[in-house]
Amino acid sequence: TMNMYLFVYDLMQFCGHSWIFTNMIIRFMTFGKESLADTFHSIGLVMRLCQLLSVLEILHILIGIDKSRLLPRFLQITERIIVLFVVINSQEEVQGKYIVCVLFFLWNLLDVVRYTYNMLARMGIYYLPLTWLNFSLCIPLYPLSVLAKGFAICVSLPYFESFGTYSIKLPFPFTFSIYFPYVLKMYLLVLFAGMCFIIRNLFSERTAHLGTGNIKNKRS
Repeated sequence: TMNMYLFVYDLMQFCGHSWIFTNMIIRFMTFGKESLADTFHSIGLVMRLCQLLSVLEILHILIGIDKSRLLPRFLQITERIIVLFVVINSQEEVQGKYIVCVLFFLWNLLDVVRYTYNMLARMGIYYLPLTWLNFSLCIPLYPLSVLAKGFAICVSLPYFESFGTYSIKLPFPFTFSIYFPYVLKMYLLVLFAGMCFIIRNLFSERTAHLGTGNIKNKRS
């Protein structure tokens, strides 16, 4: 029953990310560079739904139906949630930047491959090219996505400074305030520190799944 539930979950995510990925490609082929500035308004709703749904993956690990490591997956999901909902969604001026299109392209390319692999794995089907792609593609693309996240945060800083979004100044007698651009700058350090940890985990997963013994077993 749990395996069927996970299959349906992966199928829903695959459909969502495939729709986004296909929509982005068709729009670019049809409208060219003009489509890049309109990416968020065209696919932002589905993107937000897919990312909210991905929070369930943390629950899957916590209750033991998914054997993935908790901390790397938690970091990857929270990175996207923070950048998408806190940085991009809250600043309309950032939504039209080309970096949003680049970020969405990297996320969806990774997720289309990952959820395709997961769906087949739930049924005990392993194709070596797909397995290799799933555990190899993320190694160069994940650091690129982190760079894109960092760039999106840097682009958003002037708008957070101008509009004071999420900055809080408590009234008297409290002498405490939160200047949100400083919070984002500190988060940049966390983002790149977490990248080093996650990349090491990606390499260990690749070794575990693409080792000679595992390949032979999956072929048989």
